[in-house]
Formats: sequence, C-alpha cells, structure tokens
Amino acid sequence: MDEVPDAGRLLVGVDLGTSGVRAIAIDDSGTIVAEGRAAISATRRRDPASIWSAVTSALDMLCAALDPRRIAAIAVDGTSGTIIPTDMSGAPIGLATLYNDKAEAASVARVSAAAPEDSPARGQSSPLARMLDRASLPGLAGFLHEADWIAHRLGAPHGVSDANNALKSGYDPRAGRWPGWIAATGLDLALLPSVVEPGTPVGHVGADIATRFGFSPEARLVAGTTDGCASFLATGADTAGDGVSALGSTLTVKLLSERPVSAPAFGVYSHRLLGCFLPGGASNAGAAVLARFFTSDQLAALSTRIDPARDSGLDYYPLPSPGERFPVSDPALPPRLEPRPDDDARFLHGLLEGLARIEAEAYRRLAELGAPPVRRIFSVGGGAANPVWTALRARIIGVEVTAATHTEAAYGAARLARHGVAT
Repeated sequence: MDEVPDAGRLLVGVDLGTSGVRAIAIDDSGTIVAEGRAAISATRRRDPASIWSAVTSALDMLCAALDPRRIAAIAVDGTSGTIIPTDMSGAPIGLATLYNDKAEAASVARVSAAAPEDSPARGQSSPLARMLDRASLPGLAGFLHEADWIAHRLGAPHGVSDANNALKSGYDPRAGRWPGWIAATGLDLALLPSVVEPGTPVGHVGADIATRFGFSPEARLVAGTTDGCASFLATGADTAGDGVSALGSTLTVKLLSERPVSAPAFGVYSHRLLGCFLPGGASNAGAAVLARFFTSDQLAALSTRIDPARDSGLDYYPLPSPGERFPVSDPALPPRLEPRPDDDARFLHGLLEGLARIEAEAYRRLAELGAPPVRRIFSVGGGAANPVWTALRARIIGVEVTAATHTEAAYGAARLARHGVAT
C-alpha cells in the first residue's frame, strides 16, 4: 500500500454540470486545496466520450496542483436523470439522454399508468420513460446514470448507482429497492443498476486510473449523488432540521428530515441522504419579482434604508404572474403587490417581507407534511448576499439564517467522499 504523505489525506468531488466538469479537493477540515475544471460544449454534452474527456481534463488540472497520492476518496455527482445505455462491460452503446430531454409520449403514458401518483418517475422527462424509449437498442445490457458511469470509468464496479440518482428512475428509497410496478411498464428490471446509499464506499480506483493520474491504488471510490443534493451538502447542512433556501429568481427550500415526505400536489418528494431524507419544494415567487422593479444597485442602496427589526405594514405575495405551486398549490393564485407606497425603500421592505413569509410558510408546510421544524437555514443564491434580507428572514422565520460559505456541487461531492471514509 502507498502511504499517504505526511501532509494528510484529501477528498475529491467531481461535478458533472450542464456545461462542464468541475473537480475540487478538500482536506479533512473542509479547506479547498485545489480545483480543476473543463468545459463541454452543448453539442457534445450527450456524448459519453466527451464527458469522460472533460473529467480527465479537470482531474489533470486538479492533480497538477497537489500530490495525487494524498487523495483518499473520490465521489461523483451528476445531473439528475441523465442516463447512458451500456453493454455488458459498461461501455456506452449510444448517446446519453439528458435530465431535461423529453421521452416519447407512449413511454410517458406507460410510466404514468404503472407508477404511483407520488412517484418522481412520472413526467415528460422521466428517465424511466427514456429507458423505455431505448430498451430495444442492439447490445443493450443496462442503463447507468452519468455519475454511475463516470465512477465505473474510475474503477467502481459496473452496474452500481446511488439512491439519489436512481430516485427519478423509479427507485423507492423508503423500501430500499426497485419497486415491482416498474415491470408493469414493460421494462426488464435486469436493465437497472443495483443501488446503494450515497456516501457508501464501492471500491478503489482502477489500476490504470491510479497510473494515469498518480493516485494511490488504495484511493476509494464512494457512491455519489445528484448535483442538487451535492449542492445541499456543500452548504454544511448535515443534521435533521437543517434547511437550505435558494434565493434565486424563484425560491426553493430543502430540509433534512428523519422521515420521507411526499406531496405530489406541491411537487414535494424526498431523496435519501446521510441516513435521512431530503424533501423540498419550490415557490414561483422569488428575486425575479425584485428585478422587475429595481436594479441591483437600487436594491443595494434601498436595503440600507430598511430596518429589518420592524414590519413594513404591507402584506404582499410577490408572484411574477398568477399561479403558485408551493407552499400553496393554486394555479390561479394572483400576485399581491398593492398598494405601492411612494417610498421605494418601504415598497422593497414589503416585498422582502412577503418573500420571507413565503419562505417561513414553506418550512412550516414541510413540517406539516412530516418533516421536522427547521432549526437553522443556510442561504444560497444571489439573495444570500443581502444582509438586510437575511436579518429580516431570521426575524420572520425565527431561526438562525446564514449565507453558505460553499455552494459548489463539487464541494458537496467532496464532503460526501469524506463521509464515505470517515472513521
């Protein structure tokens, strides 16, 4: 066995993003030691060879900045629902279909007829339906999610996936198995990978990979996750009751829970993560409404005139257009943006309060559905940088709210790699 140099071990996360690959190495304290990245053009994103080429380029850049013998474990995250058809050896026999590619209507209908109403496998972009589309490919032996396939190329056993990537393909994380209803769609269950928990050690890097990059042959491969779950882990959230709010053009919340939560009417389903479950939901409200009225400079200037400890006296529901999905499900819910005061600072105050109340109600809704009360919130997205909004949210929600130091999916995958080799 190659000994890890005295400088200590490193953990690596590889993120397969929509436009490229990013790799991050961290030490046991969570400090980033090195990074590597490589772009993939949109025209090549479905080509497995191009994905692998970008991974090797990102790892080459990473390894040039550190001693690769220090790398103790690697985990890979990928876009949720991107799948690759393979032969018996794990070699691709066609292009990947992406997470947002639409399946044939007949395949979507077969999944809809067989799947429970609360299954994330339903929908036009269903990975399971896209598998049905390609089930008759010559030489087909199975389907892998892109993170599974990259892990296999690095040395993991062929035909192993994780419970997060498998969720939208129909895997049941509560029962810990592929459910029997999948057979009713006409898909042979033998085409599906075996599934383990994210963070489970699944093997060591291959001998060729160790030689290629200079890794120790004892470097472990750890079952990965989706890019969304990896971004959640990147924040530092790791305990039931930890929430992550994404303050982008729309508002998305996720909450680590001891119990699974499923509510199709609200678009809520649960990933399995760190021995818990990760339910979440997305509102149509968000910072897009703020951008309609104010520029970034105006938002910054007006925020300095707001006292987050006081109420504005306004009662807004800042939707960009009629219709809401979470924390209430009402396709006709109208925006509430009146009356508008003459003072722009007070108007912004009211908008920020309205968004904070929606966020508070979102976490309450998850608790009503079976999740724990939120205990602390990590903020990500553009809105996380506004300290007045942060203080206002903390007052209205009633818990600690902080901007996450790290939000990169590759960083979250590196944390998962560390979890996989924790002693």
